[in-house]
Amino acid sequence: MTLRTEWSASAERILDAADRLLVRFGYRKMTVDDLAKEAGIGKGTVYLSFESKSDVALACIDRMVGRLLLRLQVMATGAGSPERRLQDMLVERVMHRFDYARPHSASVDELLASIRPQLLAHRQEYFQAEARVIATVIDEGRRQGVFEVADTPVAARAFVTATNALLPYSLSVEELGHRSEILRRAEGIAHLLLRGIVVGPLVPRRRPGGAKQRIRK
Repeated sequence: MTLRTEWSASAERILDAADRLLVRFGYRKMTVDDLAKEAGIGKGTVYLSFESKSDVALACIDRMVGRLLLRLQVMATGAGSPERRLQDMLVERVMHRFDYARPHSASVDELLASIRPQLLAHRQEYFQAEARVIATVIDEGRRQGVFEVADTPVAARAFVTATNALLPYSLSVEELGHRSEILRRAEGIAHLLLRGIVVGPLVPRRRPGGAKQRIRK
């Protein structure tokens, strides 16, 4: 499987409709007829792009992660130190998913249960792709002498695994209601992970909102 980051115009229209219906009805009550009506197309057109309702739901998650991957790639080559970019990327991979799942919180369990076998296979591709982008920043930090890492791919996979604990499928419906708490946890985990690879001391910096974080200059 190759993670898709581009979709046809008709597929985008169907996925936009599915995202709205998943919030409105939940996965179980959503039908292909509903999708066609919401997208303003014929039912047969839905089946030209997707084989089933479960394929549509899985594609919604694929699209969300594809957008995240593009965002991480931009962050990886952006301004700022490798340390700051890496921390921001680790937090982003959590919060991007959280912000997508939060409106679906009432039905996220039934959605995940319905597509779990397919999702498990896709998740491995998601995580591998994200680890590869994270590895580029770790390698940059190694070249600059600010990161001390024995094996970049292993470190990148470990960073992904550690932050996976805060992804929506690991959270309760109640936890999905507390964005500020999940953000605090994500920042805490990212900070601890950075402490393990940064050469030299960390110094405090402030993030938007006034809370202090520690990051190497």
